[in-house]
Amino acid sequence: MRTRRPLLALAAVPAAFAAFAVAAAGPASAAGPAVLTTVNGDVAVGAVLNASLAAGTTATLYSTATGTSGVTCASSGFSATVTANPTAPGTATESLTAHSFGSCTTNVLGVLGVNSITVNNLPYGAAVSSAGTLTVTPAAGSTIQTTVVLRTLLGTINCVYRAPSLTGVADNTDNSIAFTNQQFTKASGSSLCFANGFFTAKYAPVNDAGAAVTVN
Repeated sequence: MRTRRPLLALAAVPAAFAAFAVAAAGPASAAGPAVLTTVNGDVAVGAVLNASLAAGTTATLYSTATGTSGVTCASSGFSATVTANPTAPGTATESLTAHSFGSCTTNVLGVLGVNSITVNNLPYGAAVSSAGTLTVTPAAGSTIQTTVVLRTLLGTINCVYRAPSLTGVADNTDNSIAFTNQQFTKASGSSLCFANGFFTAKYAPVNDAGAAVTVN
């Protein structure tokens, strides 16, 4: 005579199999850190990041990539609001809302001094990849633009420089962002305005409410 297995025993078979499968798969892995973090955890969307020039450095706008003629600023800083900060590896995005320069001097022949340097057309977009590459771009239909106001023997002149984008490098060694010889082209200005401006600056540490920012 055929023996019937209890219904309860039959039900236990798939349940036991499912338990075995879960055990074999192991626990679900937790999400890793975001692209931008501090000692306090992931940087929140909406956080404002700030940085000034790295200690002992200056920001320069020279007429050539290898020369030393142009404008030198002893102070500079920026502020950027985080707009996206996905899990690493990935790319975090920011809105660069302020970029200032101060205590600037010049050694350009015929120029007596620097009245001001103003970054125009803000905000700019900024994207930071897990590889440490920073790309700064203008809004659609706009351009990255800086106006340098110089004092000369003939009066004040405005030198307007433009660039389609800027590329920088993030370094976790000192939580810095560095720009090296980023080329601007003169859009308008007198003959005393050099034809090209090569921008170099290092900002460190980049911080979120005082906590240094790391790129993952």
